[in-house]
Order: sequence, then structure tokens, then C-alpha cells
Amino acid sequence: MADSFDCDLLIVGGGPTGVTLGLLAAQNGLKVIICEKEADIYPLPRAAHVDHEVMRIFQSVGAAEAIMATSRHTAYNDFLTADRQILLRFEGSNRIGAVGWPAANMIHQPSVERALRDRLAEYPGVDLRSGWQFEGFTEDSSCITADFAINGDVRSLRSKWLVGADGARSPVREGAGIIFDDLNFDEPWLVVDTIVHDYSRLPQVNLQVCDPERPTTCVLMGNGRHRWEFMVKPGETAADVLDDQFVEELLEPWNVAGAITIERKVVYRFNAKVAQAWRKGRVLLAGDAAHQTPPFAGQGMCAGIRDAANLAWKLGRIVRGQATPDILDTYQTEREPHVRATIGMAMMMGQTVCITDPAAAAERDRAMLEARAAGQSPDGDVTWPAITNGMIFSGSPEAGGYFPQFLNEEGARLDDILGEGEWLFGDTKDAVPTDGLRHFPLDCDIVRPFAKMLSDWLDEKGVRAVLVRPDRHIFGTGSATILAMAWVVETKIL
Repeated sequence: MADSFDCDLLIVGGGPTGVTLGLLAAQNGLKVIICEKEADIYPLPRAAHVDHEVMRIFQSVGAAEAIMATSRHTAYNDFLTADRQILLRFEGSNRIGAVGWPAANMIHQPSVERALRDRLAEYPGVDLRSGWQFEGFTEDSSCITADFAINGDVRSLRSKWLVGADGARSPVREGAGIIFDDLNFDEPWLVVDTIVHDYSRLPQVNLQVCDPERPTTCVLMGNGRHRWEFMVKPGETAADVLDDQFVEELLEPWNVAGAITIERKVVYRFNAKVAQAWRKGRVLLAGDAAHQTPPFAGQGMCAGIRDAANLAWKLGRIVRGQATPDILDTYQTEREPHVRATIGMAMMMGQTVCITDPAAAAERDRAMLEARAAGQSPDGDVTWPAITNGMIFSGSPEAGGYFPQFLNEEGARLDDILGEGEWLFGDTKDAVPTDGLRHFPLDCDIVRPFAKMLSDWLDEKGVRAVLVRPDRHIFGTGSATILAMAWVVETKIL
């Protein structure tokens, strides 16, 4: 019976992935409980970057403006030789991208988490319970029962679905017996986070210094911070590199004494791993519980937030009785290729930076400088793969791609005007009415301020209509009638 459940969705882990999933799931009509073992937000910096697509997801839950207020932006991401020649330059990080936000946003994770948690008050369907330590779960054909330790007692919660968004060491993943594919990247680095007192004395762009003597990263952070990362050499221990004098000597060439105060120093191991299964029965994994990404491409947090956007609307359709649980089989199918691409990019960047043999580094520098001089350097925008297999209308142009977010002349964003849910744009007059699928002919009042941009997009693709999923991936293009009917079939509406 419905009243035997404490919630529709139980999320273990109250970090950015878990809270974003909770907010999105509540938008989709689910009753959600988020259980977090810590009493409050971890106060020190961790993730440093989110991209424009993730900012769009934050926009959808009303947190984007608050997050932007604490973010910083840079025009370049440069890979440099030891003597500061440019090996690679990725430009345009501060430009507004096709989805209405800057392409790269340097963040302060505690500020991001606070902005997300502040939105919980606007979503009565979500209950965040801090200080709840996950102990384990049992599953039967109709529900999950999870146990939590709280104040010396054990409490149980019954839910239709359980998502482990509980980090790299995920007890939920372990309890489900899911193992990782290890992609063979394991590098120890010293991370030094600082509070900035004088920005004029710090680099204004993100830097990867490919110095074989000590590969180094130097990047902007949000909310008055800056970060350095130094590769730990073989034979060095964590105690060696965390020594105050050692850190001071590493920072000395940057000439920042007095311009910063060290907030934290810690040794991390940068890993690349992907869980073999992201769903097992009523248990799903998201974020670092499902995949771990080296930081060089800035996609660690981004991947978890994308997981949340993919899962929430599918769970919503199931709980509303509009689809069968089989649609969750498309979660890993759709997300894993994207995750492996971002991990691959991060590993490529890391392997470029982490060369410590002087001869090999010199050869790398020679080849990359020659390529850059010849105009053959792989600079430019970083792109990720579209969905090619999953809940899309396969074979139609642009299916699985990411739909842009247009801004009208007043600066209003398309998503804010239309709201959540799926959209069918274009020549829709003959389209079959479908429960929950909103049709937007280009001459309707709500779309009219964006009609020229939408019409141009359709003309460019040579199609009459486009159906956009709730996570803003394109279901398909073509005839509105065929798209509406295909949506019924592919989403397994009962």
C-alpha cells in the first residue's frame, strides 16, 4: 500500500549530486528523503568547476543565480612548458555558451552546496536529514528498507527506490555488491587551497604547468579562493609534502607571499573508475559512487549533476504510473559513454601534464609546439558525445544531442519561460495530443519571443519539429505527429 512507504525516493548522500537529485525528483512529483551522515556542509573547498550545461541544471532548481554570484571566470585554460611557452590554449571559457551560461564556471563547493540546500525550503516534497549514518538495506519485490544509525539508535525507512549518492567509498554500492572497472589512473597530488587577499598578484587564467621537475596546476576558485596542485614525486610521503616549509618552498616561485593565506593542504589520489552496474534492482548509483574522474578536465561534479538530471524525470514517470521501471535501464546506457568520454579527456590531460622524464617531456614539448605553430594544435571547445542509445528516436537528425537554451531580447531564458517537462516545438498542428507532452507551435504567445531563434534552428537542421526531453536532450526531430507517437512508445507510457 502507498501509505506503507516513507518516501518514493530515498537518497543516501547530501552532497551536490544528492541534493540536486532530490530537488529535481520533487519537481517530478516524488516524495523524497535525503539522508546525510554529516551534521552540516563540509566547509572546505573540493570541486573547482562546473560547466554551462550543469549551470542550466542548477537554473532548473532555482539555484543558478546564487551560484553564479560566488563563481569566477577566466578567458583561457593554458597548458605551459616549464619555461611558460603555450602548448595548448582552450579559449572562450568565460563566453556565454549555447545553453545560456558561461562555458566554464570556477566555484567554491561549500557555496554551491549552500545555494542548493537553500532551495530545499521551496520544495516541501524533499526532507533532508543530517546526521543519519547509512547502515545497510534489504530489498523485496515492492520496496527497499534502509537502516540508519542516529543518536545511538537505529531507524529504518521504506522507499520505492534507493539512490547511493554517497561518494567514492559508497556504502550503498558496497551493500549492493557492485564493483568498479579500474581505468588504471592513480596519481598522488598535493592540493593547496588558499584565501586570496590580492588578486592582482595571482594568475588570471587557469594553468597546467607541464614541468617534469614538478607538474603543477594553478586554477581560479570561487568565492575568494585560488588553488595550486603539485604532483607528489616517487619516494615522497604525505608527511613530506604537507610540511609547512615544503609548501612554502613550492609556492615561492609564484611570488604570492602576503597575497594569500593557506586555507587547506591535503594529499589526494586522482583515480579513474566506473562502476560495472549503475542499477541493481531498486538500487541506483549516482555521482562518485558510480564513477570517479581525475580533475584535469573539471568534470567530476559535473558528471554527478548530469546523473541527477537523467534520473529524476525517469523516476517521476515511473512513480506517476506513466512508465514501467524498465526505463531505468536507459540510465547507464545513456550516461556511461558520456562519463567515459570525460574520464578519457581528463586522463589524456593528466598524462600530458604528468610526464616527469626530462627527455620524454622535451619530446612532448617539441611535438606540441610544432603542432601549435602549424595550426594543428587541438585547441578549441571541448565537446562531449551525444546520446546514441537509450530513450531517443534513433535515426532522426540530432536525436540524443543537447538542445540550446535561447535568450530573448530582454535576456529571459527559454527554460524559465516554459518550465520543466518535455517540449514539442515547430509545426505541431497535426500532432496527436499526448498526456504530459506540451506542444508549442512557433506562433503561440509563450514561444513568440523565441520564435525566430527556434525557427532558425529548425531550418538549419532541415526539420519541421523537435521534441526535447525534460533533461534538455533531444528525443528526436521530424514530423510532430510521428515524434508524439514515438514518445509514447519509447517512454513506455502505460
